[in-house]
Amino acid sequence: MTKPLTYADAGLDLEKYAETMSGIQPMLERTQDKARVLPPPFPGRKGGKGAGGFASLFDLDPHALLGRRKYQHPVLVSCTDGVGSKLKIARMMGKFDTVGIDLVAMSVNDLICTGGEPLLFLDYLAMPTDDPTLTQALVKGISDGCLEAQCSLVGGETAILPDFYAMGDFDMAGFCTGVVEKERIIDGRTIQTGDVVIGLASSGVHSNGYSLVRKIVFDTAQLDVSLPVPELGGTVGEALLEPTRIYVKPIRHILEKAAESFGTSEPMIRGLANITGGGLIDNVARILPEGKRAVLNRGSWSVPAVFRWMQWLGNVAQAEMDRVFNGGIGFVVVCAPAAESMIREQLHSQGIACWDIGRIQDGPTGVEIVGN
Repeated sequence: MTKPLTYADAGLDLEKYAETMSGIQPMLERTQDKARVLPPPFPGRKGGKGAGGFASLFDLDPHALLGRRKYQHPVLVSCTDGVGSKLKIARMMGKFDTVGIDLVAMSVNDLICTGGEPLLFLDYLAMPTDDPTLTQALVKGISDGCLEAQCSLVGGETAILPDFYAMGDFDMAGFCTGVVEKERIIDGRTIQTGDVVIGLASSGVHSNGYSLVRKIVFDTAQLDVSLPVPELGGTVGEALLEPTRIYVKPIRHILEKAAESFGTSEPMIRGLANITGGGLIDNVARILPEGKRAVLNRGSWSVPAVFRWMQWLGNVAQAEMDRVFNGGIGFVVVCAPAAESMIREQLHSQGIACWDIGRIQDGPTGVEIVGN
């Protein structure tokens, strides 16, 4: 007779899995809104997926603060995203404690385009074998991102899938729910001719276009992640692993200041766009009403060195750069001209570089970048 088989023989050690889960619990708790995130039903239990709960509970008491304000007609906002092949850079670097920030950023930056605020976040991690060190590093980054985004990390799933992923591979996805006042939803419908397009600085490549990044840097140029590049201010890997900037605090700040300064009868902030895959061309177009065109002025903002370096290294046409990368603009605010100076001043007060990068004009719906 053969020896009795166990789950560990199939690639999943339940004792190690319990150790992993207990190690990440404090990372969740430090992000949580104690007034809203309800404790699990059996808080005395240890191990497993947490303290006895099968799902997380979030209190929607309408008489108390929800997020940072009392809502009269709250509408839930939800979104999901991943990090993509930037994870391969993390694997090459052996550094896994920042891609969790990217995971949070990719969802919360989308969510705030509605004018809403994130409330809670969940993650999904998948790997071939249980790795407490990897899992805890990933969740540490997610926890850091949730703190920056002012939302509660309430749970998630770690899927151990032997024979599904190659050893060393892993994947992650994030899910965010937030809230917006129904009367204050921002969807671009109020964008008018003459409105100003303000671009907010990105922190670098963010988490988009990494298939082309890897094709340029590692397949074509055959560079190593540890290679120092003076114009990048560090190594190849450090520049490419720079986390995605989270725009929740500055955007929430200018929305509140705009409401204080101008009231809400006519919205001063008329459109918000997260500049992800598709760059300025595709993402700004998503918020434009029919018959409105965003004309952007190339050279009106500062382009990070990493983009110029990759363009030169891969001999990439400017049009292709525009359609794949953010080019230094990670988020866009479309506003009434009367609000421009206030918005830019408030963004600078939040430590965010920003520029007047264009205007809304009449014409075929879309985005045009003009100038050299």
